[in-house]
Amino acid sequence: MTQDLRLKTPDLEQWFQINNVDELDSPALVVYPDRVKANIKAVKDMIGDVSRLRPHAKTYKNKEVTRLMLEAGISKFKCATIAEAEMLAMCEAPDVLLAYQPAGPKLTRFVKLITSCPNTWFSCLVDNRVSATEISAAAVKNKIQILIYIDLNVGQDRTGITPGEKALQLYAECSRLPGIKPVGLHAYDGHLHDADIEILTKKCNAGFEPVAKLRAEIVKKGFPEPVIIAGGSPTFPVHAKRGNVECSPGTFVYWDRGYQIIAKEQPFVPAALVVSRVISLPSETKICLDLGHKSVAAENELHKRVYFLNAPELVMISQSEEHLVADAGEGHAYKVGDVLYGLPHHICPTVALYERAITIENNQTTGEWKNIARDRKITI
Repeated sequence: MTQDLRLKTPDLEQWFQINNVDELDSPALVVYPDRVKANIKAVKDMIGDVSRLRPHAKTYKNKEVTRLMLEAGISKFKCATIAEAEMLAMCEAPDVLLAYQPAGPKLTRFVKLITSCPNTWFSCLVDNRVSATEISAAAVKNKIQILIYIDLNVGQDRTGITPGEKALQLYAECSRLPGIKPVGLHAYDGHLHDADIEILTKKCNAGFEPVAKLRAEIVKKGFPEPVIIAGGSPTFPVHAKRGNVECSPGTFVYWDRGYQIIAKEQPFVPAALVVSRVISLPSETKICLDLGHKSVAAENELHKRVYFLNAPELVMISQSEEHLVADAGEGHAYKVGDVLYGLPHHICPTVALYERAITIENNQTTGEWKNIARDRKITI
């Protein structure tokens, strides 16, 4: 019988503990459906009008969470890959934005997805005339209409066109191209991560101001008022108060250590963890866990990859593909086989490392959710 280590702070509820953890191989991704449902309720409560929600599927990548959102009245979704879009269509999500500018084979796949899934309205992003022309030609060739959102660069400098005269011109040009129809603007401010909500709000509002101005200019030109899809998880509380934009948080559904630290004003709770075991004691002070690069997102520096709820004092020393070495200090009580419950610093790419998530209800394993959209291709 392995030791299931307890929290060092006894005042915290051990919601995460798995009573039959001896039956669960590690490393494992586990999710807590009751907490997922609580987070979905919380995001609805924060925005008030569920029609303004467009959650991002990149975090969870499975049909089960999609269905929980659909049951909660959420009908609009956002995604980043064709597989995620297909997964959403498999659940008959009514409205799906591919928050990406499809080119080459991806455009071919996107068109095939649209023609194969008539129960879902699909849209995509555009930030230049060349791409708009290619998407237009593909739509005309396949006798379909593709809804598009102009992707705006509001400070991240990743994709998008700067809101202003050139963006207005692109919107007008797209309206004249056959097979496509501009319906809105997409303004993702993922570069904003300030922990101070006042500073975050100030920066967010400054970035949104030219977007609102562009919308007004579009209307002035005689076009219908465009929909604005704005923000992600950090700026969600700011955009949620605007009343005239759609919001697309993603991480809220599972939450993670990163946002737990910088977004303390948001009411979401961790709903997905990685379960790990001590597999070796290489020295008197060090322990080795079975949680390598392949089991938890490793894009951040070492101390910002995972936080163990029942072993918060551990100091990470090194990580390789299958191993994580930590300093436990002199005289520690850890033994080979001990179970640790880790909260990933970044849950989205962590989910992508796992074929399935094991569901935990009433402190017991109850089933699994297949993360089918972690693959680059499902069928299309």
